[in-house]
Amino acid sequence: MNPEELGKLFEKAQEMQSRLADLQRDLATRRYEGAAGGGMVTAVVTGALRVAEVRIEPSLLERGDLDMLQDLVTAALNAALANAQSQVQEELKRSSAGMTIPVPSGTG
Repeated sequence: MNPEELGKLFEKAQEMQSRLADLQRDLATRRYEGAAGGGMVTAVVTGALRVAEVRIEPSLLERGDLDMLQDLVTAALNAALANAQSQVQEELKRSSAGMTIPVPSGTG
């Protein structure tokens, strides 16, 4: 591999790394929801897998069933996290599909 090919390869790798970092920053700010109990508990997480919000229908609190409430919150959070992970992976896969590093001639 000659120095010019190596330089182009390095530039392409840096460009790909920069695009991927930009995408990861963007994805980290997106919000993803999950729900449980027919929507009585809703959790919202970010693409960085941080909990942003939990909403609980007031009627659940009136029932006083702590175990059920805890189960529904857990289920909603797990659903939101699974949704976020799935969406982030899909977006990264789609975006990286066009990112290829050229193989220099004379190798293989």
